[in-house]
Amino acid sequence: MFDLEEAEKQNQNQINRINEIENSINVSEVESEIKNLEKETERQDFWSDTENSKIVLSKISDLKKKIENYKNVERDVNTIKEMLELLRESDDEQIKKELEILLNNTDSKINSLEISTLLSDKYDKNNAIVTIHPGAGGTEAQDWAEMLYRMYSRWSEANNFKVQELDYLDGEEAGLKSVTFLVSGDYAYGYLKSEHGVHRLVRISPFDSGGRRHTSFASVEVLPEVSEDTDVYINPDDIKMDVYRASGAGGQHINKTSSAVRLTHIPTGIVVSCQTERSQFQNRDTAMKMLKSKLINLKEKEHKEKIEDLKGVQMDIAWGSQIRSYVFCPYTLVKDHRTGYEVGDVQKVMNGDLNNFIFEYLKQNIK
Repeated sequence: MFDLEEAEKQNQNQINRINEIENSINVSEVESEIKNLEKETERQDFWSDTENSKIVLSKISDLKKKIENYKNVERDVNTIKEMLELLRESDDEQIKKELEILLNNTDSKINSLEISTLLSDKYDKNNAIVTIHPGAGGTEAQDWAEMLYRMYSRWSEANNFKVQELDYLDGEEAGLKSVTFLVSGDYAYGYLKSEHGVHRLVRISPFDSGGRRHTSFASVEVLPEVSEDTDVYINPDDIKMDVYRASGAGGQHINKTSSAVRLTHIPTGIVVSCQTERSQFQNRDTAMKMLKSKLINLKEKEHKEKIEDLKGVQMDIAWGSQIRSYVFCPYTLVKDHRTGYEVGDVQKVMNGDLNNFIFEYLKQNIK
């Protein structure tokens, strides 16, 4: 049943949100920046520096897209306001149907616009490299790590991101001992950086014959994938490379040749591995990108000028400081301990419904 008063409240909320977005984006400044960048493209020597011209054109495209998305949503919000004014004068059922659809669609567009406005950090637009490790607890923790892997795979699929497995180590009885995968698509890292940390599971363990309740932990590490041309020097003498036979699924060729690669950065002790490509060289290239991402992340955390200045690994895993809890028993609840956001439908979350958790984190993080 359509409620005019509720629809007016929803529209007013949309107006307030779009005004906040306008202030966050600073539309007039962005439009001015676009004009300045377009003037730069008119210089005679602009195209002679291909690297710089590529960066400038990409920036113009991103800024125009941001303004276009904002104006499209602003137009929808104003259309809704006009339709509501029409309804006050005539009780038209067709307008009500159209208005109901437009209200809901506009809410979704505003949600997306708010998130994209919040994604403005240096590496937010990059692909994401995600690694999951189970905590102590054997099979139960390894099964939990695999559940998280499935959750992120489903989230990626639902949000049009591509998942490529880079390294996978099976658990002893069930689950996994570790997995590293690449999530590809615009702003993959910007979205998934909210998932970095320790995740806690509470449930009746299917592996406990006594049917007792267990608490398990798994760590999720999220890093931006850096481009091959990223200006980072890593001394070749600081890298130890091991090759071995891939242990996961991948066909006879992969399992019969030493194509898997493990790289160790000796000064920091950081280890990365890749075994999913058929060629040892391809695995080495992928592992090097993973190592670069880890070292850049550590370098920024330690505020060091050079990679060579890094002397030790900073362990992020702290099993007592979970970022989110997933409770299956005695009640169902998923709660993010950083933002306080929670939902009661744990199965829905495990099926990849993470966007509200991500959005709440991004809002708090920018504040």
